[in-house]
Amino acid sequence: MMNHLCLLAGLAGVLVALATTAGADDAAPPAESPLIPFAEQYEARAYMPYRLLKPKDYDPKQSYPLVLFLHGMGERGTDNSRQLINGVSEFFASEEARSKRPSFAVIPQCPDNDSWANWEPKATGLTRPARAALHIVAALQKEFNIDPTRLYIGGLSMGGFGAWQIITAHPRLFAAAFPICGGGDPGKAARLAKMPIWAFHGAEDDVVNPSLSRDMIQAIKEAGGNPRYTEYPGVGHASWERAFKEPELLEWLFAQRLPSPAASAKKAK
Repeated sequence: MMNHLCLLAGLAGVLVALATTAGADDAAPPAESPLIPFAEQYEARAYMPYRLLKPKDYDPKQSYPLVLFLHGMGERGTDNSRQLINGVSEFFASEEARSKRPSFAVIPQCPDNDSWANWEPKATGLTRPARAALHIVAALQKEFNIDPTRLYIGGLSMGGFGAWQIITAHPRLFAAAFPICGGGDPGKAARLAKMPIWAFHGAEDDVVNPSLSRDMIQAIKEAGGNPRYTEYPGVGHASWERAFKEPELLEWLFAQRLPSPAASAKKAK
């Protein structure tokens, strides 16, 4: 009980820190639209503002993986553009990424004054933006030929917290997760013991304490899991800059698969 209360207190402190540093690492761009690499390759969608990157030469007869990525607090709004900053646009849309690993990338935009993660001590369940993001994924699965065994999720800062909370609530929905400078609830780590996870954090992060990632990784290991964790010495809050340059990240991510429904049914018998 004491650990849970400490976690909630820590999350509340993180919310304050994120809000007060929105002008730094996570900063909103100037009023004029910034130059974002590859932004024109993402369709603007409007259920909740989101950008959709389709595979090049999409073939409806072929199934593709899908990645849901959640931005940080400084990118909230309704312009349906700001969520592509901080390197995430080119991470998925570079020529190399699109040619070697054709996939869908979904990058929604959280409304102002809301969050991907629940910060209230008495709150239960996912936030409305988090539920909306999952609704978008479900809708896209009906529209396109998306492989249900190859859904992935990642996020940075506030989005890292959101990614941790979503996979904890739905541990069998995504094949893998890569939360960056976030944190979750170590008391529920057993739910994630079988999920491939690669978490990232800066050792000198003064906005989101790296202990929040360390505690999640340790708790998952104690529950029998085998998560990966990369902590960057001397790096502050913007650890996503290093994470997006990890040469193995996309290869590792797309190599993960859930058991096929047919295989799971056969195993159950």
